Amino acid sequence: MQNVISDNPLSIVELVVQSSLMAKGVLFLLLVFSIVSWTIICNKFSNYRSAKSEDGQFLATFSKTENLTHIYNFAKELKASPLARIFLTGYRELYVFQEMAKKERRKSGEPLSAGGELVTPRDLKGISLALNKATNLEVGRLSYRLDFLATTGSTAPFIGLFGTVWGIMHSFRSIGLQGTASIGGVAPGIAEALIATAAGLVAAIPAVIFFNYFNNKIVLFTSAMDDFSLDFVYMAEKNFVRDSVEEKPLDLL
Repeated sequence: MQNVISDNPLSIVELVVQSSLMAKGVLFLLLVFSIVSWTIICNKFSNYRSAKSEDGQFLATFSKTENLTHIYNFAKELKASPLARIFLTGYRELYVFQEMAKKERRKSGEPLSAGGELVTPRDLKGISLALNKATNLEVGRLSYRLDFLATTGSTAPFIGLFGTVWGIMHSFRSIGLQGTASIGGVAPGIAEALIATAAGLVAAIPAVIFFNYFNNKIVLFTSAMDDFSLDFVYMAEKNFVRDSVEEKPLDLL
């Protein structure tokens, strides 16, 4: 192996080993960017796959089961499902408003309904607001660390270009000091400089590709969460909202 490297003085390994301290620092920085980017990419692939699988399980249970308590207990077991967490938020809000309605009926002396306390349209707006906040929270969780991929895709080529410019400057300086400009004396320095640009592109291209890919996945997740939020609000309105509720007008004075 050593003979092969010595017979090929322009090999990438020797160029990296013989490069200047600045070039090695640039290459090391790009290596760190690349390793962290691929770690995020692999982690997101695993997380999104689990989220999609558990979302499917939850929707199947939600569509077949009419007992909200059973759905609630099943949703608590799904740790990777955004839809399950949104349902848990809506269920807790619905429960809180039902408890508030129960207390109001007890104070007024009205009989408690056997099927559970109903909520008002104003309470339904509160549930919808809580679902929107839960959706935004899930979008933030799905987008976590994707900004590093965007940063890698936008800055890595420039870091590599900086290494190339520095290497070319160093090569021309050496040519000036030696007073020779033969191709054999210039080529190693230029090749060493261009490695930094290549390394920058190697780090940036996968980051940009998967950043766009994951953003598209997040759009699909967001659409599914918005649709489920509407379904939950409709379900709550259909089964728990009182049709005849006397709303007091707001006093603006």
